Amino acid sequence: MFRRRARADREFREAQREAFALLQMHAHELLPFDSVRADASTPTGSASETIGPDFPPADLRAPSRQDVEGMMMRWMHPLVIDDAVRACATCGVYRDWIVFCMRDDSVWLRCRAGHQVYEPRLDAAWYNRNSGPVDHWHPTLEDGLRHLGH
Repeated sequence: MFRRRARADREFREAQREAFALLQMHAHELLPFDSVRADASTPTGSASETIGPDFPPADLRAPSRQDVEGMMMRWMHPLVIDDAVRACATCGVYRDWIVFCMRDDSVWLRCRAGHQVYEPRLDAAWYNRNSGPVDHWHPTLEDGLRHLGH
């Protein structure tokens, strides 16, 4: 009875040693995205030789929120804010808005006639909850409005 327990313990310790050796072997391998260890392991040379990997490539990267002036979406339904339908103060239109979320997290509304107004009751969190994924990037505001049908 005692020998069985000692043999099981010995087999368990051997399995632990093999697993630890396997982990140590993989810990020394460089991963493709591990630029810190790759830079540290390369000999010091010119600055152009120690460039890290560029993943994903620049043409596949989407711009960050700090790189764009704002985001926009089309809101076809009547816009209800605090249990009241929001209408344009100038022309009275209450549907077919373009909603802008600017870099400073302010939300602006634009009616079909082109009247723009700041909406303090909406914020970036509301915009993020109600907008879908970004499908296009536009270099100018006019391009974006044309894409959205305004």
